[in-house]
Amino acid sequence: MKVLVTGAAGFIGHALALRLLQRGDEVVGIDNLNDYYDISLKQARLEQLTCRQGFTHLQHDLEDADAIAAAFRDHRPQRVVNLAAQAGVRYSLENPQAYVSSNLVGFVNVLEACRHNEVEHLVYASSSSVYGANTHMPFSVHSNVDHPLSLYAASKKANELMAHTYSHLFNLPTTGLRFFTVYGPWGRPDMALFKFTRAILAGEAIDVYNFGKHQRDFTYIDDIVEGVIRTLDKIAAPNLEWDSDSPDPATSKAPYRLYNIGSNKPIELMRYIEILEQCLGKTAEKNLLPLQAGDVPATYADVDDLIADVDYQPDTPIEVGVARFVEWYREFYAVD
Repeated sequence: MKVLVTGAAGFIGHALALRLLQRGDEVVGIDNLNDYYDISLKQARLEQLTCRQGFTHLQHDLEDADAIAAAFRDHRPQRVVNLAAQAGVRYSLENPQAYVSSNLVGFVNVLEACRHNEVEHLVYASSSSVYGANTHMPFSVHSNVDHPLSLYAASKKANELMAHTYSHLFNLPTTGLRFFTVYGPWGRPDMALFKFTRAILAGEAIDVYNFGKHQRDFTYIDDIVEGVIRTLDKIAAPNLEWDSDSPDPATSKAPYRLYNIGSNKPIELMRYIEILEQCLGKTAEKNLLPLQAGDVPATYADVDDLIADVDYQPDTPIEVGVARFVEWYREFYAVD
């Protein structure tokens, strides 16, 4: 199968592309290699892909409609995984235009390219952030998510709505995946585990928001990738029992599906830090701070639909995942 992956030099995109290549798929990776974070890390990820048979890299911006259209027309992918996006809740407060350009304009260009090139299935990254002000736990894809707390979350909710429109109008099968706090080797430097590890090893204090009482459904990268592959292989189909009088947000009469991919085991941030300290053999100096604007106090994924439809539930223990990250970090950055 030929699969086009956007954001192929990113954290999840890199891991997904490797798995697809390992199982014998051909992968066309699109990534603009922007400088939102250390570009050398993106290049190192990309080098792991470009040395493998069956991988093609295209350096394009999703916002460039002509380039995206040409990439699809020239390479004719059967299936597409859209992981390229402007990430980060806090950065969306500083640079909202970046989210409009990448997450909205860029996504509609992907939808249009899928529509005009007979793509069998589009799988795209949504986010647990869409649950916003929801307080009923665990978060279910069957719940309403109309109260986002950041522009990043709003852009991901918009992606789900845009995808549904194309599923309805053009019979394009689409599956949105709400990822819950992904972590692991090759992770993003702007995320907590990476920032904490760097600071602790340097003897610097770490900022711990919400006084460490955050709860997050930390999900290991390999578990995320397994969920992506299983949903990619199961083409979204219409729900023939969908009822407009009692609408289910996760399905539709169109070929449209939403899934959570999370560990289903929320961990308090302070416990997460304790595990990291144990792996590093060092104790962190902590600056305890209040909840930040745009943040939610807790996330917790209901994965019943994922289990029912693709027979999968993430299962990597947090102790194992953090230890693997620390091992990778020490090797990659050559630090003790």
